[in-house]
Amino acid sequence: MLRQIRGVMAQLKPGEVRARAERPVRILLRSGSPASAAEVENYLLSAGLTPARRAEASIVLVREEDAAPGSRFHLVFFESGLDAPEGWQRGYDTFEFETDRLDALVKDVALARDDLSLALARRFLPFRQVVTRELIRRVSNENALFAIVSALPNLVPSLAEIPWALGEFASDTAVLTVNQIRMAFLLAAASDRPVGYSEQRNEIGSIVAGAFGWRSLAREFAGKIPFGGGLIPKAAIAYAGTWTAGVSLERLYRIGYRMTRNERKHAWEEAFAKGREVAQQIVARIRREDKNGRIEKALEEESAG
Repeated sequence: MLRQIRGVMAQLKPGEVRARAERPVRILLRSGSPASAAEVENYLLSAGLTPARRAEASIVLVREEDAAPGSRFHLVFFESGLDAPEGWQRGYDTFEFETDRLDALVKDVALARDDLSLALARRFLPFRQVVTRELIRRVSNENALFAIVSALPNLVPSLAEIPWALGEFASDTAVLTVNQIRMAFLLAAASDRPVGYSEQRNEIGSIVAGAFGWRSLAREFAGKIPFGGGLIPKAAIAYAGTWTAGVSLERLYRIGYRMTRNERKHAWEEAFAKGREVAQQIVARIRREDKNGRIEKALEEESAG
């Protein structure tokens, strides 16, 4: 399995993750008053930023009255009650805000502009909180999906939503593990931490070691429940293992140390329950797309095997 993990890891590109986090971004702030502008600045330029990052972020976020003629921006935040800037696409590069609901602004921007999410998270702590949690949720869902799809080869191609080439040479455990390593790269980039194999060797080692544990759990559960039910705990374990690894890494990058064993156990149990719900939704989706009974038959064969 370690050889397979190394093989799949060759497809990861931490340099591209670093580049996404470091890409330039500029935000134009259109507010109704200096007081409103100051509220947005104080919210985004929170005290947790280092002096260097705070200085960089203050250049990224520019009040409209301070913008030089001809300046170019990636995003515009405009206060509710003001006109939206002309020539921009609302909900994609222009976003309305209310000073008492700035958390909603951050969430809307982060979810609408995934291409800028790492760059915003690296510079602004409110974006970091939203982006890291969404990364953990997304990769956990991907791994739950793959745990099911990998048991139904060639039958559910429309559901294969893992966003990078998987190949047929690796076991599902290797693929799930490497997707967690990919998550570690993304979380480090969003958290303004070093990204790369050598820079994150301790985190990668922990992920690989943890894979053997949930691999054994998955084998114990899978196939014991009839009519495809064995896939539910298998996918739930993939979800829970990924979620627990993610929240532990997020904590490490945020405050410098991981969760305790009891905290990890509690997080895993909660994530396993959520993972069952996610897996049930995926299986229900598979059955809805089953036009000729091939998938239902495969589910039964997976359980019998």
